[in-house]
Amino acid sequence: MELAYIPSPSQGVWHLGPVPIRAYALCILLGIAAAIWLTRKRWIKLGGNPEDVFDVSLWAVPFGIVGGRLYHVITDPELYFKAGEQPIRALYIWDGGLGIWGAVALGAVGAWIGCRRKGIPLSGFADALAPGLILAQAIGRWGNWFNQELYGNPTKLPWGLEINKTNPDGTVVHGVFQPTFLYESLWDLLIVFVLLYADRRWSMHNGRLFALYVSGYTLGRFWTEALRSDHANRFLGMRLNDWTALLLFVAGVVYLFLTRNKPAPENPIGASRIEPPTDDSASVTQTEPEAAADGEEPGEDGGSAAPNGSTASGSTASGSAGAGPKQHA
Repeated sequence: MELAYIPSPSQGVWHLGPVPIRAYALCILLGIAAAIWLTRKRWIKLGGNPEDVFDVSLWAVPFGIVGGRLYHVITDPELYFKAGEQPIRALYIWDGGLGIWGAVALGAVGAWIGCRRKGIPLSGFADALAPGLILAQAIGRWGNWFNQELYGNPTKLPWGLEINKTNPDGTVVHGVFQPTFLYESLWDLLIVFVLLYADRRWSMHNGRLFALYVSGYTLGRFWTEALRSDHANRFLGMRLNDWTALLLFVAGVVYLFLTRNKPAPENPIGASRIEPPTDDSASVTQTEPEAAADGEEPGEDGGSAAPNGSTASGSTASGSAGAGPKQHA
């Protein structure tokens, strides 16, 4: 009996007229949208203005995409610049190839610019972002499934990933392999819940939740990277991404240890505040019952008796209060 395996999509791009719609790009965009959604919810709970999350994202997302592509091209230059390759393909981001740590590093620069413009502490924003960021990674990994890339070694496991594709160099890949994209996606989802629980349980601040994200993600990345069979440059027998994961894991743990007794900041959101709604109710004309309670007798046509015995209309008695200045809390 033939075992059932995880199938790969028959295609990863569709065409809307002359416009190609690529599944890889859709997964990235869906992940970004999910990250912004979750970060906005967390920012609101902190008392921040949710629109600031979108404003900071306008800086962080483009920087992150450029950084992710640069990391990929720099760590695997032979894919684009060796003899016989087309260097222009280094710009073909839609074909796949984003390095998460390049995205995080340069995305942090963009976030810093956005936070600085809004008067928001970067550490506070990073803590709010951490669960959403790794949620975006969990969703974005499915783009590798559509591209039939970043799979592991051959396997006979029932959840193996069936690959059937032709590489740009003409070689054909057909077989069942470890679904490393799925392992990492599930691991990332687990870290999302770990971060949300840790923040609720210990109320982590000062960049500590972001450090926990770094440590948690790299712990999983280290073992999924070891299962991958795609080409990678190595140093001292280990893939470069393994070295990156190891160093960042240690850095995250050290940061958590050094800041374990650091008190929470009084204002983790800085100048990000929701503007209170304007309240014109204080300037509304008194009603007749209220006027009577103040000792005034209602006059004809809803007016009140003026001290000289004349009757003033309600709109006149209000002293044009409706045109007065709006009050802010």
